[in-house]
Amino acid sequence: MRPRIAIALAAVAVIAAGAWLGSQFLLGPSVDATMVVRRDFVQSVVASGHVEAPHRVNIGVQVTGVVKTVPVAEGQHVRAGQVLIELESAEWSAALAQAEAAVSQARARLRQLREVQAPVAAQAVRQAEVNLDNARAQLRRNTDLFRQGFVGQAALDDLRKAVDLAESQLRASRRQLESASDGGSDHAMAETALAQAVAGAAVARSRLVYATVAAPVEGTLIDRAVERGDVVQPGKALMVLSPAGKTQLVVQIDEKNLQMLAPGQKAIASADAYPGQRMVAELVYINPGVDVQRGSVEVKLDVAQPPTYLRQDMTVSVDIQVAQRQQAVLVASDALRDADLAAAWVLKVEGRHARRQPVRLGLRGNGFAEVLDGLRPGDLVLPAKTPGIGDGSRLRATAVSPADLRPPSP
Repeated sequence: MRPRIAIALAAVAVIAAGAWLGSQFLLGPSVDATMVVRRDFVQSVVASGHVEAPHRVNIGVQVTGVVKTVPVAEGQHVRAGQVLIELESAEWSAALAQAEAAVSQARARLRQLREVQAPVAAQAVRQAEVNLDNARAQLRRNTDLFRQGFVGQAALDDLRKAVDLAESQLRASRRQLESASDGGSDHAMAETALAQAVAGAAVARSRLVYATVAAPVEGTLIDRAVERGDVVQPGKALMVLSPAGKTQLVVQIDEKNLQMLAPGQKAIASADAYPGQRMVAELVYINPGVDVQRGSVEVKLDVAQPPTYLRQDMTVSVDIQVAQRQQAVLVASDALRDADLAAAWVLKVEGRHARRQPVRLGLRGNGFAEVLDGLRPGDLVLPAKTPGIGDGSRLRATAVSPADLRPPSP
């Protein structure tokens, strides 16, 4: 009895296995098929980049000196005019005091010319004029006496010399008055000395001003490379200031997507540190050049209302909306074959068979492609990675929505 039972069970197993294999051969394997759907569709270009202000300000010093204090810290928000760096300034303060003293001295010299030397020179001119008049009068009287024989020739010659001397003294006095008056040489030299002293004071004052470095605009310090006691000199950036205001996202886009980009396109972005938060951006700049090494184009997007958590140089992901269609016929991208060629096609489920179906495509993105011709909503297509299925193969298709489709088992 036992051998017979064993034989009977083996026969049943063989019959069951044959029936299952027969059904697999006749009906084909069971596979998942993606349904073609109709829905609103937005084509987008996805890229990553970083947060950046439109410009950054490198902060440095204009004179060589020793750092006295650095009253701000990296990451601190500063207002325009706030002190960022102070240098030791005792020497420059003394130089300014000396220069200002020189200015005072030059002004006193000019005042002396106007209030003392010019009036004295004017008095000297008047005195010389009087002396000349007296000498000429004496010469006239003595000339008459000489003709009458009362005065000798020697006395007359002395009077003529006295007139010449008085005339010479008058000319000298007038020259001194001209020199001390406005426009004269002494006055010009005094004004020049004053101008030089004022310029020297301005230089000394500017050096003292340069000892204090203030923020040129309101913003946030994103870098600081200076400490108290450092010896600093011009030409080296000691701080980097990110001005407050407009915030931009700078991303690299694959050059093959360049034809789809245009200023004014909207985008949705998120920082990698806050993936659950979204911000709206707008494409405002497309670099006219292409990065040869990476085959990419730099684009910039403005963020009108940047969130408070956004920081300089944060990594961001950007989804730029380049086109949209209302109620488009969509097929899952993983069902497309030869999608990058002009003759794209899919394996379409027709009854119990798979059939090659050419398709004409439109917009693409986010795992879908717009079908302009070749498929209708409700059609079933097979993922390109479905194993063992070709044109004309038998199958048993199970319809799934594109979002529910899982990659086939290897």
